Amino acid sequence: MQALVPLVTFVRRTWSARAWWATSHLVIGAPIGLFTAAVLVVLAALTLTLAVTVVLAAVMLMQLIIFNGTFTSWQRSRFAALIDVQISPLPQQSRDQSVWRWAIAEARTGRTWRQFGYHVFAGVFGPGAAAAVVGAWSIGLLATGSFVLSEGLPDLLPADLDGVLARTALTGGGLALLFAAPWLARGLAAADAGLAHRLLGPNRRDELAMRVESLTASRAALVEAVDAERRRIERDIHDGTQQRLTSLALNLGIARATLSDLPAPALEAIVNAHDEAKQASAELREFVRGMYPAVLHDRGLDAALSGIVARAPLPVRLRVKVPGPVSAAVEAVAYFVVSEALTNVAKHAHASAVDVTVEQVGDRLHVTVHDDGRGGAVVGTGSGLRGLEQRTASVDGTLRLDSPAGGPTTIVADLPCAS
Repeated sequence: MQALVPLVTFVRRTWSARAWWATSHLVIGAPIGLFTAAVLVVLAALTLTLAVTVVLAAVMLMQLIIFNGTFTSWQRSRFAALIDVQISPLPQQSRDQSVWRWAIAEARTGRTWRQFGYHVFAGVFGPGAAAAVVGAWSIGLLATGSFVLSEGLPDLLPADLDGVLARTALTGGGLALLFAAPWLARGLAAADAGLAHRLLGPNRRDELAMRVESLTASRAALVEAVDAERRRIERDIHDGTQQRLTSLALNLGIARATLSDLPAPALEAIVNAHDEAKQASAELREFVRGMYPAVLHDRGLDAALSGIVARAPLPVRLRVKVPGPVSAAVEAVAYFVVSEALTNVAKHAHASAVDVTVEQVGDRLHVTVHDDGRGGAVVGTGSGLRGLEQRTASVDGTLRLDSPAGGPTTIVADLPCAS
């Protein structure tokens, strides 16, 4: 009995459910392949034939691209439902643009014509593979039942099959076909799936594009989460710690003014504590403002930059022209670029005046800080300018510094309006 175990295992693997699903996949794929190939070939021929009319050719091309995408979805569904093969969808062009621009963009991508090539191939391969598999199953069953057919219905078989040897050979051939049919079905289905992966699925470039898109989206979500966390911390400090520290400074100020009859050491301790509390409150206020200014969230970029300019220790001319929407993350980067640049100018540039311009041009936000100081600024490790460069890069922006020795110095941040 042990010797029969490998044979039983082989038979079970041969006639497993996978074989029947593979057969169904090929049989169903035959009419789908014929239909999709016929439609796309006709549309392609009409596009080429009507090329002289331009408009009609464009209409046919758009129909070709639309049907091509629809048929690709059909094929992916067939592979997933019948043989459990998942073919990853390809990155699609943005539909925010006009239909004609979208169609032209799709027509210029290689993936569209790879899909078209698969559908044309499926129109030939599908019927051929289905005929081969169905023929193997049908002929195998008929040949295997030759003994029964020859005894019960002798007129159905040629006269030379009346012999036992001939019927035995035919039955053996039929059994061989029945054993070969499942392997043939699985092999043809695997070949179909392999080609579909190459033509309907993403290639290396598409995978990299999807990876970049995924990383860009996750990076934008992370930047937004960090900004939201900054706003929460700023709000908690402003409503909690800063208020208590202000109250402490106020109480110490009252004690300092009213308890003048205290011993000198005690009065000195109150005076020192009052000064320290005021200094700590001022430092905490600057820290909160540097973390995330509340005015930026409440009143927008223009008001926030006006607040920076008002506190600057030198004359600053501000011009803000931002008519369109700008994401909160980009507004925060623009704010910190101006804030850090003005701080550097006040500390190191010895400038007499600064011009700050924030202007939206198309879908880009340009932030320019120009001073007439001594120049010589460089972007180095650990410097504030290095931090600004990293901040702008976090939203896919760029930072350019022009600061020759002797001045002037110009910092330009180029930021996307949405990130």
